[in-house]
Amino acid sequence: MPLCFISIGSNIDREHNISSALGVLQQQFGQLQHSSIYESTAVGFAGNAFYNLVSAFNCNYQAIHIALQLKQIETDHGRIRSTEKFSSRSLDLDLLLYDQQIINTGNLKIPHPDILNYAFVLEPLAEIAPNHQHPIKKLSYAQLWHNFDKSKYQQQRIKHPLSK
Repeated sequence: MPLCFISIGSNIDREHNISSALGVLQQQFGQLQHSSIYESTAVGFAGNAFYNLVSAFNCNYQAIHIALQLKQIETDHGRIRSTEKFSSRSLDLDLLLYDQQIINTGNLKIPHPDILNYAFVLEPLAEIAPNHQHPIKKLSYAQLWHNFDKSKYQQQRIKHPLSK
């Protein structure tokens, strides 16, 4: 059964939306493992701070099916899509990894490019899967996080009931 990793983020009613999303994800995909929750400043726009985490689960669904389910969960949580790449959002769910597969279709890129670009994705992924290797870079997520330029990001692990 493929091991899937997804990123979860919210900066609008963030505690409610993340807690609710985790419940829906568990109903749809089964038992979840998740990282701590990280609070990070908005990137690319002025807005409320985000809560972010990464969850993992085993699932027999195809990657595209999972991605479509994630988009529906976002919509069900009030996600409004805009043409702006960076904006506030009630819920942001992205399929980061689908086992060690490399997928590049018009609508789906796995491994997700955000893994290498944003601390709010890489740090929780390195926490939950430190020894797993990036399918293209062939480095562990712990190594990638160690080498990541953290100087331009402000985020912290928070104490929260959903955190470890």
